[in-house]
Amino acid sequence: MQNKTILGVHPAVRDDIGDLVTRRPLPGPGLPDLDPFLFLNHHGPQTYLPNNSGLPFGPHPHRGFETVTFILQGSLAHHDSGGSSSVIEAGGVQWMTAGRGLVHAEISPDDFLRTGGPLEILQLWVNLPARLKMIDPAYVGLSKAQIPVVVKSGVRVSVISGVLDIVTGPIQSSTDVFMSVAEFDKDGVLNLAGLSGRAMFLYVVRGDVQVQETLVQEAHLVQCSQSEDRLTLRARTPACILLGHAKPIEEPIVARGPFVMNSIGEIDQAIADYRAGLFGDAPL
Repeated sequence: MQNKTILGVHPAVRDDIGDLVTRRPLPGPGLPDLDPFLFLNHHGPQTYLPNNSGLPFGPHPHRGFETVTFILQGSLAHHDSGGSSSVIEAGGVQWMTAGRGLVHAEISPDDFLRTGGPLEILQLWVNLPARLKMIDPAYVGLSKAQIPVVVKSGVRVSVISGVLDIVTGPIQSSTDVFMSVAEFDKDGVLNLAGLSGRAMFLYVVRGDVQVQETLVQEAHLVQCSQSEDRLTLRARTPACILLGHAKPIEEPIVARGPFVMNSIGEIDQAIADYRAGLFGDAPL
């Protein structure tokens, strides 16, 4: 067994959306994707005043991939054209499979608009292979209490999908994605194995983490080699990371706005289908 090689460390680029503090590590300069991981926005951390206007993500469509939203601080309301609706508080996760098409809204719930408070959210896009791009849409909202935690060597790993040790996450990913949020004490160590042939997704939300022999600071994304089997993480300060891995899809990626398909023709069809109302009615 061999250790993975660090191919690059990529800073998140500041790209605020109105008054919402936003950093984007993926895509970024020189790194268009980490197949099958397509996109990550890091919103916050920031504090909203009482009587605020909340998040700006009103109804909008998606097709061809999955969105995974991690609520680190604050709360988030989800509504979609498939009839799903939930409010998820800090520590919870929303996993939406857009599949053949869905309209959803991710907004601040009424009580957050009234009272304000701290907010920090991550949203990750995970691609689907051609054979799954037109599957039925689905949604799962998980509270913090529904996500199992593996504790080892000063690290607490919230297992959202896939398996760590003998713990299985509550989300059954369409494409065998392992996804987690790991919180480290200072000098906490996490050793991972069984990673050969899998693309790693590792983003340092806060703190300083040594990945193999490379020190990675907060708001940086790590690009690893795929062929090797093992990865070692050691926190130099208290830290939080978003950590996932999956088999690369290795298909053409054609993205236009909220649609990710395999060809321009499929993108044009997605736009036409959305305009024809085939994604369902916009949620209230």
